[in-house]
Order: sequence, then structure tokens, then C-alpha cells
Amino acid sequence: MPQYADFHQRSIAERDAFWAEQARLIDWHTQPQQICQYDNPPFAKWFVGGTTNLCHNAVDRHLAERGAQNALVAISTETNTERAYSYTELHAEVQRMAASLLALGVKQGDRVLIYMPMIAEAAFAMLACARIGAIHSVVFGGFASSSLATRIEDAQPVVVVSADAGSRGGKVVPYKPLLDEAITLSAHKPQAVLMVNRGLATAPMQAGRDHDWATLREQHLNANVPCVWVESTQPSYTLYTSGTTGKPKGVQRDTGGYTVALAASMQHIFQAKPGDTYFCTSDIGWVVGHSYIIYGPLIAGMTTILYEGLPIRPDAGIWWSIVEKYKVTHMFSAPTAVRVLKKQDPAYLSKYDISSLKALWLAGEPLDEPTATWISGALNVPIIDNYWQTETGWPILTLCNGVEQQPSRFGSPGKAVYGYNVKLIDEATGEELTVPNQKGVVAIEGPLPPGCLQTVWRDDDRFVNTYWKSIPGRLIYSTFDWGIRDADGYYFILGRTDDVINVAGHRLGTREIEECISSHANIAEVAVVGVADQLKGQVALAFAVPRNTTGLETPEARAALEAEVMKVVDGQLGAVARPARVHFVTVLPKTRSGKLLRRALQAVAERRDPGDLTTMEDPAALQQIKDLIC
Repeated sequence: MPQYADFHQRSIAERDAFWAEQARLIDWHTQPQQICQYDNPPFAKWFVGGTTNLCHNAVDRHLAERGAQNALVAISTETNTERAYSYTELHAEVQRMAASLLALGVKQGDRVLIYMPMIAEAAFAMLACARIGAIHSVVFGGFASSSLATRIEDAQPVVVVSADAGSRGGKVVPYKPLLDEAITLSAHKPQAVLMVNRGLATAPMQAGRDHDWATLREQHLNANVPCVWVESTQPSYTLYTSGTTGKPKGVQRDTGGYTVALAASMQHIFQAKPGDTYFCTSDIGWVVGHSYIIYGPLIAGMTTILYEGLPIRPDAGIWWSIVEKYKVTHMFSAPTAVRVLKKQDPAYLSKYDISSLKALWLAGEPLDEPTATWISGALNVPIIDNYWQTETGWPILTLCNGVEQQPSRFGSPGKAVYGYNVKLIDEATGEELTVPNQKGVVAIEGPLPPGCLQTVWRDDDRFVNTYWKSIPGRLIYSTFDWGIRDADGYYFILGRTDDVINVAGHRLGTREIEECISSHANIAEVAVVGVADQLKGQVALAFAVPRNTTGLETPEARAALEAEVMKVVDGQLGAVARPARVHFVTVLPKTRSGKLLRRALQAVAERRDPGDLTTMEDPAALQQIKDLIC
């Protein structure tokens, strides 16, 4: 087995030769003429002159060898349904969807917006777009009409694919009224809407514009829609990510580079083999769902599980029952979900046979050490953290155990992944920090490897100005995250560069304080934000969820626990990092994808308007904090 350090070094020093080898992991219709074109930094073009198709690589190429194998298993604990599709069946369904989109006027290069719950038809729609060379833009099903409208306006889809409703925690969420309102609000009007009727909510159809999927599917049962071979550099999809300012940014992904990047990651990061089963608990509305529910596992010839439901419904054993039933080998989730499970009866973890599981990968937010230690002990499999962004499409930092087995270090997402020339940069001077354990901005030297964003959709200037010009005197990609790197090359993420608290001239990462508070035995979860303070400029406020609330009914008991937490911070980080207050709450405000709404927390703590909260899971969480503060 090669040394990982040499593997990574080669990916940087012999870039084109390295990626030419990885390109052999996928099928090309026309071989690339140039591996990387980087004559106009920071814009990188990968596998120039090559033609390929993402759907072909995910579905068609597996038909001969594993047509009968399960490709997609759609499970909903919301509707109590379960359906497995073999590669042959998936191939047929994708062609039916592709023929339907063509019938509605979609052509190569057109955009199709997908506003769907976690159902099989959402996967068919994504793959169908890829098949015919259309560009899909998936919008998370939980977004409200105004958020959806801005995305319709920017993407300018010819067709929108949607469903009557989603469901969460047994509560039906009608989609059609939201979609109709969004189209009314948007300056751009799609020429057609394709509706999947699940029978969950009434969905009034607009004559001439709205079409029923079941009806169209019937018309195209025996459709034969060949894959369109597209230029490697043609966009495969756009995916919107919120910016700190202005409208959401449409991250634009290519086709060939993305297909190669995912194929390589399945081998080098996940050690995936055809016939293995992958269970990623994310949502297709987010990048993890694109890369590691739909495309990555299918490119690797695996079975992928599409799950609609909560991790604790009908009970906290539901995920593990799926692992047992489908002999899941690879599981990918988020630290937030693990912290939710941490609060449940531990008996659920031993109730099911999870011996098929090779490892659990976690991403989406930093993994705190106490949570990592707990889940590692509970599952008795490797826990592998990874760090990346919507913009990159696949991990920047993790352990590539498919190249060389390396030990996990709890609290660290691992080392720089091959292809990424990761640097730590002094934000004031732009100088590279090379001494271990120096704190700097995590940045990547161009060109970004295959699979990363090509640009911001229809806004090259925003791409350059947002990502490449934030560090003085250098054209370098900023992740906008603080990090340190130890002597062995393991990185530790310390929070956003804009989540830094400046207390009386001392710069403190909220992440460092959170990690410290989490180590207290009775703290299940914590969020720390910086709030304005007349004396110190800023102070840290902590909002913590106790693991056990017994005995915390009185103000005196809460004050005693607060004092204990303060003492832990004093002991680990020093008095300078001590929060001004530790407030105890039953739940933290999060988006439906599990990310903490830090800015909303900060706004409420500073008695400001928290702004757009359309993605919030539980409005009561923020109200609870308002009641505490005000």
C-alpha cells in the first residue's frame, strides 16, 4: 500500500498525470485531450475535449454485470413505504422521466428545477436531467416560497418537478401552494410543472402548465432515451448556497470533473466495492445528498438508500434496523444526528445486527470529541470525520483509508485530501503558516481539483471576488474557516472566520469554547455566539442542552451547573474564554438539515431581528431563547 503522503504529493506535483489515471475510473465517449486547462486563473477546466455522461456512469454501465442488483432503495417512515429498484428498473424509470421532460420541452443545456421530498422520483428526475444533458437545480423541500422564488428567478428553469407534499415527523407539508406562490413571486415563469402525486395533500393543477407524473409515465412506459454525450466542462447542475450577504449563490458544477472526483473518492476515501450498500442520511437538497446519496454510490455500483424520515421515528433504532435489513456497509451522517441519538436509550444500539457496517463517516459541521468518542464506543466501527463545502462537492479534509490506513483523531476531520493543495494562511499578511499548531485561514491554492465549482452561475465576478480575493495580496481560495494543523498533518477546524469573537482584543473561535463546554458530562449540545458588549467589544454567550435535566428545575440548580461549566472553560482555555453566561435550553435552533442557526442566535441575543428563518426546523427553539434573553 502506498504512503498517503506520497500519494497526496504526487496529486499536486504531477497533477495532470495523477488525474489522467483517475479519469480511467469512468467511461468516456471521447477521451479528454487536455487534463487541466488553467490559463485563466482561478477558472479551471478539467478533462477538456472529453465527452461523457453522468447518468451513463451511474446507471447504464452497470447493467450488464449487475442489472438485477438493487440500485436504489427508497424507504419512508413517514408513509410506511419501502421500494427497491434494481439497476435495470432504475434504468427504465429514469428513461420514463427523461422522455417526460423531453415531451415538456426540455432540451440539452436547459435548466430543470427539482423541489421534492426524499422520494424515488426525485432521484429519477436528477438522473434523467443528467441523461439528456439538462442542468438540474435541486431546491431543498423545506424552503418557503420566497426562498424558492429567488432560486427560480436565478436558475430560469424550463420545467419544475415537484410533489404534492413532503412529510416530517408525521406532519404533512404541502408543497404545491408554496410552489404556486413562488412562481407568482418570480419574474421568471417555467413553461411547465411536473407533479408527483403522493396522495398526501390536495394539489390544484393549473391547466396548460401543470402535468401529472403518473399520466406522463404511462405514456412513456417503454421509452428508450439514449444518454447525450456532453462536453466534460458542461455544467451538470447548480446548487444554491446562502451567502453572508446578498442573494444565494448558484454553485455551478461541471460533468466530467465531478464524475471522476466522485469515482475516485468512492475508492480512495470510502473503500467502496460494487455490491456494497451505502446509507447516507442527508437530503438531496444539500450537496451531500447529490454526491453521496445519488451519484457517488451509483457510480461505484453500490446499492444506495434514500430515506425519508427522522432518526428517532418510530424509535431511535430505525437507522440501525435499516443497517441490519440491507446489510449496510457504509454509513454517512452528521454530528447533529449523532448528538440526537446520544440522548436516546442506548439499548437501541445493541438491538440490531450492524456487523455489516465498515465505518461511519460524518460531515456537515465540526465533530466534537465527546460525541465522536461516544458513537465510536457505541458502534465499535471506525468513525471518520470529513470536512468540505457545497462549493467543493467532495471532501477537502478526511482520511483516505483506501490509499493508506490511518488512525482517526477525534476532533480532527483528518488530512488534506489528494488534489487539494491546502494551506493555512495568516489573514492579515497573506503569508503561509508552516509551523505546526499555528492558527490561520484554511485556504486552497488553485487550481481547485476536479468536481469543485467552476464558477457562480451567471456571475463570474462574484466567484472571483467572493472566494479568491478575501486574503490580501494572493489569488487563493478561502474556505472562510479557521484551522490549525498538527505536526502529523491532521487539521482541526476552529469555526468560521466570521464566527470569531474578539473579547477585549483576544480573538477566540466559538468552536474552541463549544468543544470545551461539550466535555462537561451533563452537556449534550452547545452553541456559542459572540454578542456586542460595551466594555469588551464582544462577549461569548453559550446556549447549552443538558443531557439530564433532573434537578435543574430551580434557578439555584441551574446557576450551580453554569458555575461548573465556567470552571471547565477556565481550566481548559483560561478565564479569557469564559462565556459571560451559559443559558440552558431544551433544544437549539437549527435548519432542517441540522445546521445550527448561529446568526439567528446572535441576533436574538443582541435583540436584533433574526432575519430569514424559512429553513428553521422548530420555531419554538428560538422563542425559548428570546424568553430567556428578553
